[in-house]
Amino acid sequence: MKVWLDILTPKQANLLGELQGRLEAKGFKTFLTTREYREVTELLQLRNLKATPIGRHGGEKLKDKLVASSNRVSELARIIEEESVDVAISFSSPEAARVAFGLGIPHYCISDSPHADAVSRLTIPLSEKLFTPWIIPIRAWTRYGIKPRDIVRYRALDPVAWLSKYKANMKALDALKLDLSKPIIIIRPPEEYASYLSDRNSSIASKVAEMVSKIIEVNGNGSQVVVLPRYDVQGERFTKKFGNRLIVPEHVVDAISLMRISSVFLGGGGTMTAEAALLGVPVISYYPGDATIVERFLINHGLVERILDPGRIAQRTSAICKSLDFREFYQKKSTKLVRSMEDPLQIIVQKIFKH
Repeated sequence: MKVWLDILTPKQANLLGELQGRLEAKGFKTFLTTREYREVTELLQLRNLKATPIGRHGGEKLKDKLVASSNRVSELARIIEEESVDVAISFSSPEAARVAFGLGIPHYCISDSPHADAVSRLTIPLSEKLFTPWIIPIRAWTRYGIKPRDIVRYRALDPVAWLSKYKANMKALDALKLDLSKPIIIIRPPEEYASYLSDRNSSIASKVAEMVSKIIEVNGNGSQVVVLPRYDVQGERFTKKFGNRLIVPEHVVDAISLMRISSVFLGGGGTMTAEAALLGVPVISYYPGDATIVERFLINHGLVERILDPGRIAQRTSAICKSLDFREFYQKKSTKLVRSMEDPLQIIVQKIFKH
């Protein structure tokens, strides 16, 4: 049996890359596809994963997303038919769901993001099964047209699938030239090009810039501020405005290894916020939309603080950096929570392949 895995984001590179290893260990053949998108391309290289690049990221505008997706569907249809795959698995990839449906291949969807309305509409109705964390209510998914019996929930957050077996690689961080005797502050900008935030791009960018200015002002030379941009344009914007007052990696870095040595993580939403929290790193979320279900869960467990005011974020960041007690406190909480969770990929493999 041949399984097709479509990887569109860094999270999917981690999740589906781990899934590929599990499947191949069981004797399945796999075929990985991706698209031209710097973060994913470079992360796949870091993870030693070989994926066939097909199409590109659509960018910010809806029309550009449409054209890029349409072109990708056309090319994928030809290639996937030639590959003779039996099963398709994706994390809500619109192109994978559409191509699989058109070729009569069962598509299995993994998602923890019912707030991503557009991609959910385009993928969930075409999926054989949906796999999702237990904290997400069934009704959050049935509104997209899937029946409750086709929703499989696992008692875990997605990052547990790869964090538990991940080995830190400190040498991968040498290019950042970090001083481990000083606090390290990581900032992850929001997903500005996502359809659920695209109407607020300019206000998001200015708010993040204000926050970074406050953090640099409050923390001075005593801390190192590392920004992990999602897009080249974000990195260029930070470099132009702040110069050498912060560190903007030229290439994608091993973010998980970086988190392990960081003092605090500031997340604009997305998987890195959950990764950092589950690793026991103090996390401040400044996600500009309503808190997601996953974020609220982590807040309720005391692993994430949600602060939107730039000045308050800077002050809280400074307080965390000045005390080692924070890291020990969060480490104990995260370890206890992770130990209570099951392996998501084990559930997924069992339910799809019946063994």
